Amino acid sequence: MQKKSGLLLVVFLLLAYLSFSQNTDSTKVVSSFGGAVTVTNKGISTIPSLTLGKPAVIFDMSMGRRLSFEPQFRFSLEGKPWSFLFWWRYKLLRNDKFVMNIGAHPALSFKTVPISTNGVSTDVMVVKRYLAGELSPNYLLSKNISIGMYYLYSRGIEKDITKNTHFLTIRSNFSNIKLSDQFFLKFSPQVYYLKMDQKDGFYFNSTLTLAKRNFPLSISSLINKTIQTRIPVGENFIWNVSLIYAFNKKYVGR
Repeated sequence: MQKKSGLLLVVFLLLAYLSFSQNTDSTKVVSSFGGAVTVTNKGISTIPSLTLGKPAVIFDMSMGRRLSFEPQFRFSLEGKPWSFLFWWRYKLLRNDKFVMNIGAHPALSFKTVPISTNGVSTDVMVVKRYLAGELSPNYLLSKNISIGMYYLYSRGIEKDITKNTHFLTIRSNFSNIKLSDQFFLKFSPQVYYLKMDQKDGFYFNSTLTLAKRNFPLSISSLINKTIQTRIPVGENFIWNVSLIYAFNKKYVGR
């Protein structure tokens, strides 16, 4: 347990060090700021206990260069917070065929629970805290096809939540599947193994996105299917449909 917490601390310190060591000989550096707003009919997480299961809106942002800060804010459409993730990611290795990224984040997960006081029931929002680190190697088979692996370890802070979560996936990505001169598809299937403390399971997950070239809106659908699991939380099959507005801008700094 101490070793795993120490590993997360090392990852956070490494990312902090890299953020201060991105010096360049040029006086001008091109950085980027981008993001997306997603509205979905059902908020889904690959961690079953963190799935919202009802309409949600998700705000993603990304800023930086080789080191980037990528916060994500998730809310139900009622306006209640679902979860907040504060990702720091670093492009450790990058060439024409291979990419290796590392990352870490603190996260907050929100849940409304009923509490009875003197016979009167009221809903109270509780917050659970997590620390997580990730490793993401990816290999480009061709211009539009890649395969890779992804590993995430999450450590729960509070005593009444899952302490150790291991998430390992084998994934592929097919981008720019041409439908016409204007429209194209992106397809991202993956098989993953999930272990939450002493319980584990195998799952299939896939995302299909329909997009138009040079147009900020796209439509995406995600499915998640249980193959075999001992984790009691979550449905065997779940899906959603999402509308996504994406933007990206570049800026020059000194």
